Amino acid sequence: MTAAALAFGATAASAADLADPAAPAAPAPFSFSVTEIQFQYGRLDNPFNDTKSWTPIVTLQHASSWVFGDVFFFIDYLDDRRTDVTNFNDKDFYGEFYAYFSSAKLLGMTYPGPIKDVGVVAGVNAGADANYLGYLPGVYVDWKVPGFVHFRTQFTALIDDSDFPAEQKDGWQADWSFVAPFELAGQFFSFEGHVEYTANSRNKSFGTKQSDWILGQPQLRWDAGYAFTGKKDVLFLGTEYQFWINKLGNKDIDESAFQALAVVRF
Repeated sequence: MTAAALAFGATAASAADLADPAAPAAPAPFSFSVTEIQFQYGRLDNPFNDTKSWTPIVTLQHASSWVFGDVFFFIDYLDDRRTDVTNFNDKDFYGEFYAYFSSAKLLGMTYPGPIKDVGVVAGVNAGADANYLGYLPGVYVDWKVPGFVHFRTQFTALIDDSDFPAEQKDGWQADWSFVAPFELAGQFFSFEGHVEYTANSRNKSFGTKQSDWILGQPQLRWDAGYAFTGKKDVLFLGTEYQFWINKLGNKDIDESAFQALAVVRF
């Protein structure tokens, strides 16, 4: 499970601009795109039976910038290779999709001080094994933070539309995502990831009251492709540290796990 942040380049010129140099600049409908395949491997907690399993995770992740704002999504495939009655992480898919609508791009708004942009977000979260489905409408703010090419906070409702035996109530979520590239001893690195607070303490799962949780998934990446071949932003190696207080609402499970990380970027 991961959610990396978005860092976008300048908008390319449109075909009309190239045909008529005197024409006013028009933003391209699609200006930036990054797609990654990530592989993670670590010993993760099962919040339903208090066991740990070495769990490989394969993630398809995509971020792109558009004339209206940007888009981010990821899809995880998880298999802890442990068969149990909870079916937790047994050949499971989980994904999240977010569309961001920028007031700076759509309305030409500018903001003083540390604020870069303000907009609205529409998100969908879905899990196959648990038949989980949630909708996340809300707002976001992009910040100007020294050393970070991206620093975003978002606040959304969490509207539950799941189909499994639990007393699910609507809640809310706050999320902070970031990307901070840096260079050290001639090598390129990046510190990136997100931290979320999910308020769902009104929920019950199989008759047990859930707790709010805090989930963090920061990654430290080394640009191994540049070190080995001289090509930047193609192959990364590193680690993801997952900390999850009250994992999936279980107040007795606080996860702390480092995972090996390999990333191929397209």
